[in-house]
Amino acid sequence: MKRIAIIGGGLTGLVAARELVREGYEVTVYEAGMEVGGLAACFSMCGEPLEKAYHHLFRTDTDILQLVDELGIGRYLEWKKSSVAIRRDGKLWPFMSPVDLLRFSPCSFVGRIRLGLVALYLKKTKKWRKFVGHTAWEWMRTYCGESATTAVWGPLLRGKFSASADKVSMAWLWARLHVRANSREPSGGGERLGYFSGGFVRIADALAKELEACGTSIFLSTPIRSLGNNGSAPTVDVGTGPIAFDAVLFTGSNRVFSRIIPQSSELADYRARLTEIDYLAAACLVFATDQDLSPYYWININEDDAPFLVLIQHTNLVDSGAYGGKNIYYIGAYFSESDYRYASTESELKSLWFSYLKTIFPKFDEQRISECKLFSFRDAQHVVDTNYAEKRLPYESPVPGLFLANFTQIFPEDRGTNFAVREGKNVAAVIASSLGR
Repeated sequence: MKRIAIIGGGLTGLVAARELVREGYEVTVYEAGMEVGGLAACFSMCGEPLEKAYHHLFRTDTDILQLVDELGIGRYLEWKKSSVAIRRDGKLWPFMSPVDLLRFSPCSFVGRIRLGLVALYLKKTKKWRKFVGHTAWEWMRTYCGESATTAVWGPLLRGKFSASADKVSMAWLWARLHVRANSREPSGGGERLGYFSGGFVRIADALAKELEACGTSIFLSTPIRSLGNNGSAPTVDVGTGPIAFDAVLFTGSNRVFSRIIPQSSELADYRARLTEIDYLAAACLVFATDQDLSPYYWININEDDAPFLVLIQHTNLVDSGAYGGKNIYYIGAYFSESDYRYASTESELKSLWFSYLKTIFPKFDEQRISECKLFSFRDAQHVVDTNYAEKRLPYESPVPGLFLANFTQIFPEDRGTNFAVREGKNVAAVIASSLGR
């Protein structure tokens, strides 16, 4: 029986492990953190599991929905009606229907009409390759107009990609809009999003339980010191010396991978390609309070001076009864390492974000917060520029038997749980093929 090591216990790693175990391989999983799940890992708030970063499913997330059925956890998945608003010009504007769009006065009337027509076009077209060489900023400026770009797309791109906002490929934005638009109810019932009672940890736990039942070892709190090749097989070193496997899959970030693979001159070009893709950091502030601040689940903050991108009232999607009647909120932001927020302390970020939240909701009272957690993610979002198709790396590395699979290989779609599942299946097939299956 051939042995495979998988580095990373996120969904991509766990799904790849499951596929390979089903093919008859012996698999060992190493996870640096204290729990499996990766970006979908949970913590406890108000006595219930809750994601460190906000999560939900779309109706179009077919790969993960199939996995949910296979794991037998579909009974925990509930579809809830979504609600979206945009904060612009000091006001919250509902953004869920054509009527809401027509009332969005921060954008000119002509801009609103163009915005609606462009949204319909992007929903219908599947020919995304024609967007690859165009930046989202200029494409939207051309087809939606200056008013819509200033009020809608510009703030969203800046909030997501910081100084790289004007470099992002329109193919990336097409994928985001196409997936979301096609997840709406065909009958006109609006958007419904999927969430698991008990949190997204349901998926990771079910995968881990199935793997362990098949004899797979999952080592938590086990960071990898180095990856290599002993001349005949790839090796993993967790601090006890190199352990040889028939194949090794790494599912962490390119930046970490470039640091732990052999530092030989023969791999210099490959390491340069790994670090060519730029990452942004992210932070999520999660808090519970008895205050009900808005009727919306998702609020995009489109003000030019906003210190965060999105405010999510989780309990406007999931009933607050699951959290003892408390309302759960996420404040989310992305930033580059040169951004002042990246170097800010937890208390500084809380002060900055809560002060701004009070300008949106003057009744907000920080003293009524019962629980609060801040989570930071260094390599949270990759910058998908117009040359990204050439930057994307294959699963197979130049080191024999060593493979790479992470969200930078997802294109044109953005990272997400559905595509993490898809990548896990794809890379498992490549590994099995390389080993002769």
